[in-house]
Amino acid sequence: SGCKEKIPHLLRWGLGLLGELKAMFKNLDCQKYFSDNKLDDLIGIKLKSYSDIEKKREKGIYEGVDPEDKTPFPPELDDLTRLHFLVRSRKVTTILEFGVGKSTLVFADAIQKNKEEFEEYVKANLRRSNPFEVHSIDSFQSWINKCKQDFSQELSDFVHFHFSEVDMTTFNGRVCTMYKKLPNICPDLIFLDAPDQFNIIGEIRGISTAQPDRLPMSADILLFEPFLLPGTLIVADGRTANARFLKNNLQNNWEYIYYAKEDMHTFELIERPLGKLNEKQLRFCLGDTWKGLEGM
Repeated sequence: SGCKEKIPHLLRWGLGLLGELKAMFKNLDCQKYFSDNKLDDLIGIKLKSYSDIEKKREKGIYEGVDPEDKTPFPPELDDLTRLHFLVRSRKVTTILEFGVGKSTLVFADAIQKNKEEFEEYVKANLRRSNPFEVHSIDSFQSWINKCKQDFSQELSDFVHFHFSEVDMTTFNGRVCTMYKKLPNICPDLIFLDAPDQFNIIGEIRGISTAQPDRLPMSADILLFEPFLLPGTLIVADGRTANARFLKNNLQNNWEYIYYAKEDMHTFELIERPLGKLNEKQLRFCLGDTWKGLEGM
């Protein structure tokens, strides 16, 4: 049990999309995909002003750890492209996003496209109580309000915004943070890009993430891990220390991959289906890459 960087052959049982993700990302033409899906119009970015959308922006030493700086980071276009690609490739139906932003727009667009293409099948064959929904949670109401302004009426129908304060707390005796209230959903994709390390309530024996040399350390996913279905995908944008904390504390059989170039972490829950409905969902999401349970 727990995270393994290499899953024994019999335990992989065909959740092949994540296993092939490095090759898929390598072969993904971000510039073409971004343009073909008109993501520049969606997020209000002039693509021609970027010589290379995959080039990572250099950040200042204290950028992102200044509690007085309320300016959101400029969007990383390659990250947004890969997120859109993941939602479409995996036929994701329900997204839980920690942290609102341009990614929320991208998720809504991808979910809308999935609904247009797959709604009939999902309604007839899968038990998904929140199909084709994005649930985005943030601890800044002002950021939620600002993000809402970017949405057309059509896309806003696909997103549910949730505000919650964040507490310093512990998990397995380790200091971390948790939102006070989470949406009661069962996502098949979780995107971890929040909370902000400074907008936190309280401390644990004098320790808080609200210090420039500390790091974000969210434990929310660990709290509801037992409810997540085989095939669930977690994506963390940067936040390497937080990803390692998850890796060390997740209890089920997750395959963990770190993509150094993209500065992205992924976890995929690789376990036997919980029943026929879960197996149907796996076959739907992963198609021919799902090889079933032969030999187990």
